[in-house]
Amino acid sequence: MNRYPESWKDLRIVLSHDWLTGMRGGERVLEVLCDGFPSAPVFSLIHKRGTVSPAIESHSITTSPLQHVPGIFRFYRHFLPLFPAAVSAMKIPSADLLISTSHCAAKGLNARGAKHLCYCFTPMRYAWTFYEEYFGANRLKRAVVSPILRAMRAWDRRNSERVDLFVTLSRHVQQRIKDFYGRDSEVVYPPVNTDFFTPGGERARAFDLIVSALVPYKRVDLAVRAYTRLGFPLRIVGTGTEFERLRSSAGPGIEFMGWQSDETVRDLYRTCRCLVFPGEEDFGIVPVEAQACGCPVVAFARGGALESVAEGVSGVFFAQQTEESLLEAVAKCDQLRWDAQAIRKNAERFSAQAFVNGMDRCIRKCLAGRTQPR
Repeated sequence: MNRYPESWKDLRIVLSHDWLTGMRGGERVLEVLCDGFPSAPVFSLIHKRGTVSPAIESHSITTSPLQHVPGIFRFYRHFLPLFPAAVSAMKIPSADLLISTSHCAAKGLNARGAKHLCYCFTPMRYAWTFYEEYFGANRLKRAVVSPILRAMRAWDRRNSERVDLFVTLSRHVQQRIKDFYGRDSEVVYPPVNTDFFTPGGERARAFDLIVSALVPYKRVDLAVRAYTRLGFPLRIVGTGTEFERLRSSAGPGIEFMGWQSDETVRDLYRTCRCLVFPGEEDFGIVPVEAQACGCPVVAFARGGALESVAEGVSGVFFAQQTEESLLEAVAKCDQLRWDAQAIRKNAERFSAQAFVNGMDRCIRKCLAGRTQPR
């Protein structure tokens, strides 16, 4: 159980989050903050009831006018141009500190005189980095979308100037914040439930594992092609827009398991030969969960995995997103002898308590005004 600082009890806190439509890595960050600030109201563009944890649902949740748009929960990304107006329509109560957890629009909420600490998962992903993966490479579509994205980048940068202190989840994103916003930031790694994800018994090693949203930038397609060639069993946990396309191209040894409970995922981490992590992530909580269970990781050598996986201690990297490079790393992983406790120890650096301690340091710094001049 996390130990929260006594000083947190006296703070008037408002929390904001982009949208509440499921429990992913960002919502795990918000969940810990909701536990630490049990009376804090939460502001979000939209909220689909029952899709986030009881720790979040128990809070007073205020949504934007987008909440009432028909079909919003399925097509909310199509409403990107309306996000600035939707955020501006929300008014927070008087507070000491606004904490936004954001990769999109939540940091645009007006703090109304409160200090504003933004835990930034990344500068707006749709506008700055992975826009082709989200919107496609079709020329006509790009011609329509490009001016919208330029406007969103300008809006996003203006909002960055209203933040008192940026905190982010990796050195990888820290550099991105510097490049796009011209701002310094603190790094506090996101929380992983290392009390829940623990080693089990003997590792069966009968299959390799992917746990991922099935969307293009995750590069699950690379692993599907590689394992179709390899013939070794691969189990894939997750859902997304690429589910049917990936399944139709997969060999007979690849099993698509869809959504699975945390308990089932933990069992898979405990028994698989290795976790395969083929995409470039801002941080990547899944590899840390796997390591907490004593499972080695085969990861692409870019992004947050370089900070969470220790080469030769808790995993193996591959340098290029090619089938050959991935399969070479998988073969190397199979040849090495792994110490489950050493793998677990590496993961313990990312516990929820380490996150709480890091956030307490940053909250104190923000409230004391020791932030970068704007």
